[in-house]
Amino acid sequence: MGADMSMPKGSNTPVPATGLRVDVGWRSGPGVPDADASALLLVAGKVRSDGDFVFYNQPAHASGAVRHEGKRTAGGRVTDTLWADLARVEGAVERIVLAASADGGTFGQVPDLYVEVTDAASGQVVARFDSPGATVETAFVLGEFYRRQGGWKFRAVGQGYSSGLEGLATDFGITVDEPQHSAPPTAPPAAPAPPPPAQPVRLSKVTLTKAAPSVSLAKQGGTSGQMRVNLNWQTRTRSTGWGRRGGGGDIDLDLCALYELTDGRKGVVQALGNAFGSLHRPPYIHLDGDDRTGAVAAGENLTINLDHKQDFRRVLVFVTIYEGARSFADLHATVTLQPQHGAPIDFSLDECTVDSPVCALALITNTGGDLLVQREARYLVPERGSSPQRTIDRAYGWGMNWTPGRK
Repeated sequence: MGADMSMPKGSNTPVPATGLRVDVGWRSGPGVPDADASALLLVAGKVRSDGDFVFYNQPAHASGAVRHEGKRTAGGRVTDTLWADLARVEGAVERIVLAASADGGTFGQVPDLYVEVTDAASGQVVARFDSPGATVETAFVLGEFYRRQGGWKFRAVGQGYSSGLEGLATDFGITVDEPQHSAPPTAPPAAPAPPPPAQPVRLSKVTLTKAAPSVSLAKQGGTSGQMRVNLNWQTRTRSTGWGRRGGGGDIDLDLCALYELTDGRKGVVQALGNAFGSLHRPPYIHLDGDDRTGAVAAGENLTINLDHKQDFRRVLVFVTIYEGARSFADLHATVTLQPQHGAPIDFSLDECTVDSPVCALALITNTGGDLLVQREARYLVPERGSSPQRTIDRAYGWGMNWTPGRK
């Protein structure tokens, strides 16, 4: 099937029971709301539990069959990617619904919305559905995988909802954590509702943009516990187009953090020199190992201990290319900061147009008991003979002495 051939609404096509990349895409531009891809694993038309809902707040199914990979922006288009391995879907699951929800607007404002399914091994597009004609809808079921005679098929659905991700999720049996502003029900439900699970699904999140680059952790309820900082990326190669993060396993990105504590101590947390930090003693930042292979779906992770937020003056999270590429061109990454309590904060990196091996991701500043998270997404070009670390130090005035290191 050619990438330009879109299926008619309601039609179906066989898909291989292998690793499939599912891209929900649209054209970006001024006034275009953000959109988010999600998947629901269904038994008899409903989820078995909230764990069958895969989306930005719950990015992987326990079976390993479906996961949410994140966004990339390139050439005026945005794609949010899901990953499905149909061979790993539990026997009881009959359908996997592939949906999108609009954040900050309706799908009438989202041009060229589509879902495209690619066989990850061959790079061949096996199904594509362009979903035109949206108006007031804030969520869409774009397509679904379903079992048929021992194999799997994809159906182009194109069913819209004006009630957003919450309405769509509730329709398939998800228990949603009520937002603060919702009104109490005016009439009792017709039938007794099942008891809600201990922790309903939280749909809230914060996406940082150039126009709105910062957020207060206190306002998100995220001022205690641990905060995980995740970097996920994909690479583009001439031969296969977009591949999973790490591509052929030869690109090694390192997530790092410069810190300055209130007692004046400064330092860096990074794999280089095995400076992995510590969570329960200074600097209260820990790098969760180093993904050298590019084979782990979770990407690179740092953890920050927010119980010690009063000890931080500022923390700068950045990424360097250790080996495998000269610059971030053709590398498209998503950064997610996930506080233990509170909404996740995410943003995509812009396309890199300079010869840069180092990118400042997020600056976290103590503003008197609160921590302010600012999207930086700033590519830096080192002067000749200057290391990426020294380059970022100079750009942010950290004032440290650097010596060559290895890992």
